[in-house]
Amino acid sequence: MTAMGISIFDLFSIGIGPSSSHTLGPMRAANAFNALLRADNQLDAVTIVTVELYGSLALTGKGHGTDKAIILGLLGYEADSIDPSIIADALDKINKNHSIQLAGEHTIAFEPDRHLIYYSHQTLPQHTNGLRFTAWSHEDCLRSETYFSVGGGFIVHETDFNCPGEHRPHPYPFDTAAELFDHCQNQNSSIADIMMANEYAWRPENEVREGVLRIKNMMLESIQTGLHTEGTLPGGLNVERRAPTLYARLLKNDPGKNKAVHVFTWLNAYAMAVNEENAAGNRIVTAPTNGAAGIVPAVMQYLCDTCPDISDDILLQYLLTAAAIASLYKKKASISGAEMGCQGEVGVACSMAAGALAAVSGGNLRQVENAAEIGMEHHLGLTCDPIAGLVQIPCIERNGIAAVQAVNAANLALAEERCCKIRLDNIIATMRATGEAMSTSFKETSLDGLAKYSGLSPDPLSVNVPEC
Repeated sequence: MTAMGISIFDLFSIGIGPSSSHTLGPMRAANAFNALLRADNQLDAVTIVTVELYGSLALTGKGHGTDKAIILGLLGYEADSIDPSIIADALDKINKNHSIQLAGEHTIAFEPDRHLIYYSHQTLPQHTNGLRFTAWSHEDCLRSETYFSVGGGFIVHETDFNCPGEHRPHPYPFDTAAELFDHCQNQNSSIADIMMANEYAWRPENEVREGVLRIKNMMLESIQTGLHTEGTLPGGLNVERRAPTLYARLLKNDPGKNKAVHVFTWLNAYAMAVNEENAAGNRIVTAPTNGAAGIVPAVMQYLCDTCPDISDDILLQYLLTAAAIASLYKKKASISGAEMGCQGEVGVACSMAAGALAAVSGGNLRQVENAAEIGMEHHLGLTCDPIAGLVQIPCIERNGIAAVQAVNAANLALAEERCCKIRLDNIIATMRATGEAMSTSFKETSLDGLAKYSGLSPDPLSVNVPEC
């Protein structure tokens, strides 16, 4: 069987917060539904659209902005190009007029409280993040389509759910770390070289390079924006942004960025800056999800700080290596917090950043594998338990801690020449088995863990619209 091709642009995509599976995925599903209506010339016949949300999307949809994302997608906005500053006014207009411009073309009645339907106690059999769009012409059903948001902004139509994935032609197919490393050894190439060769099979070289550099720039920009933006995050928990305060303190106590003394605090500030931007619904890069979006950028900024003359070529290698590692988790396990818990988000991002840092720091394949394995090994069993369904507590701070762990994992791997006792493929299989065995209440439902016992959200369902 041909290995599934996953592009770096699948794993790193520019969009808005706060969640890749609960915001980006539903928004893209709404775009896909619009496209089907348009392709079959059904748009003008639609009078109402209803959207049913199931499982984790229903349980934490309000806190994750799923309702807003669906509405914006139905309006025709796309995640990678929407201006976050217009969102509040667009939603306010809908609430006042009780209507939307479907796909930006056709006015239909729409009231969020009536037409978004939450089934908090029902889960579709294929995946916990299910949503069904139905277009009506008065009382007649014109079309009904079901999608699943499977993590990292990826969506799958119900008819494609059991398919193995998209088979893009590429010269170096791999589904496992062993296959990837075989290509590296046979071609005397790095992981980044193999990943780039596959990208060139799908799009022109200049397009690949420009696209990855755009991702790099957006990651670093989101750090700077987060470091310089103060205030309280939306959602009702009254969480104050911490990154600006950390940054100001660091500038006072460590103006020369002396990483030997303050490295942990700098990494925390960088990662938390990104995730505070994400929690505010602003523009960030999925890496590989929104909930874990601060880790890969934070470690990249650490690279830039410690190597002031670092070239774009090195940063491209960093991102390509990180994407290759992420694709292994995507193919053989999952990057969805609703399926794997937070080990599938923050754990994967830590593994990506650790392996990528080891690679651009001169590590051999064995050391890169060891770094990536260490990054995941110490996140096994990590639950996804956002308080009140918001990507704030413990998510923001968790990114800072994982960024520190990624640098530590890379340094430990680079300090040794030993073979891994536990291979990367084994740790990925372990993560999947752990996620499958984990109680559903600990997997992005806000039903247990900190969401239940923190004292901040005694009723996790109170943030959602009651089931109709």
